Amino acid sequence: MKGKGIVRAPRVLGAFRKEIAVAVFSCVFSACPYALDLVGTAGGLSDVFSSFVDGNEGLTVFRSLNIPSGGRAESLGTACVALGDDSSFFDYNPAASCILERTEVSVCHNAWIADSAMETVSATARDGNLGYGAQLKCFYVPFTEYNLYGDSVAGSYYSETSAALNVSYNFRAGYNFRGIALGGSARAAWRDVPDYTDNKTDSVISGSGLEQSAAALMLDFGAIVRFNAAKFFSDRNPNLSLGFSVMNAGLSVTGFGSSLEVDDALPTRVAAGFSWRAAKTLLISAEFRQPVNLLSLSSSGLWSAAAGVELSVMERLSFDFGFLLQGANPRISFGGGFSVMRAVVNVNYTFDLTSSANPVNHISLSARMRFGDRGRAALREKVDSHYIAGVSLYASGRIEEAVLEWERALSLDPSFDPAREAREIAVRFLGVKDDIMGIQRFSVE
Repeated sequence: MKGKGIVRAPRVLGAFRKEIAVAVFSCVFSACPYALDLVGTAGGLSDVFSSFVDGNEGLTVFRSLNIPSGGRAESLGTACVALGDDSSFFDYNPAASCILERTEVSVCHNAWIADSAMETVSATARDGNLGYGAQLKCFYVPFTEYNLYGDSVAGSYYSETSAALNVSYNFRAGYNFRGIALGGSARAAWRDVPDYTDNKTDSVISGSGLEQSAAALMLDFGAIVRFNAAKFFSDRNPNLSLGFSVMNAGLSVTGFGSSLEVDDALPTRVAAGFSWRAAKTLLISAEFRQPVNLLSLSSSGLWSAAAGVELSVMERLSFDFGFLLQGANPRISFGGGFSVMRAVVNVNYTFDLTSSANPVNHISLSARMRFGDRGRAALREKVDSHYIAGVSLYASGRIEEAVLEWERALSLDPSFDPAREAREIAVRFLGVKDDIMGIQRFSVE
């Protein structure tokens, strides 16, 4: 890796693996020489959070799966397991695609540490209660090999690339209770390690990096429940969501070109949390996570927790704040988003004990393009118009006509509970009215 003074890797497979691990770890998780001059502050924070040091940190592979794509989700401290209102759900809860309002395509760039970065492209759509989508992520680090004399003899990139396909469905969706969204994603990943050189000739050994490369297959599962609770404002959308997910459950293999073997465990995690819109302009989210080492449960990592707050100051502008407690390196994030026509742009900065001013890192940017909703908004307007017309007719005593309007509303949206409840009341009233009229006729006779 450039600038790290890494000596050329030996031929021995195990030794080379150690060189790779040290190089990637130093690039992704250490501060550069030009770090912010916050030695005293950083030292104090290290002491405060020293009890959260994870003794099992670093025992998993494909660690880039834990790096956020960036943008709004990262600004909220990555507390998004119950949020599910944009395409960032791929990283947190696969159940969300069936509850998104619009078809969406997004691109994200996350300048992580030093020269490492994450690029993400996502697309998702919804057809009724069925949601689906796809995502492609690539994390990359420049990797330069030096010989014993400090000369550069090989240069390339270490990278981890993953692709995911998602499907979800919202069961028992209604007006007050918005259903139980269940979903899953199938994910494949590839770790690409560059070839290294011969110690004596400085020539690149073709295929040598392939032995350290790896492939992984994994599944994500999730559930989201949405309803109204502690709601102090008028809005058609539910204000409380509960979420649960299992991410990156699978297996990785390495040793291509020689003998295949099971790699170290993937960064599997279980998460649960909530998202509560306390007001139209205020969103609060939080979640708890527990890493799970599927190859050795006793080697599972330490729990972590995240929280986020979003404040909308106007229809097209919002500010986000987040906190992530993970190990002994807490992260504080803040950012903002604005929308222009169909585009939504979010910018985020995350500060932790590895933050740097030169070069500036931990900055992420996302851009989302929101397309049509496949007529869902227009349908809601028609349903509302029939319902309101029925209420007006009922108030004027034209109950039979009101029932017809509510039946028209239900024919368009069978889950529209207000129309169903109003119709039931009106039908009961008409039944009582008929009974009274029958009694009156019997009395006259």
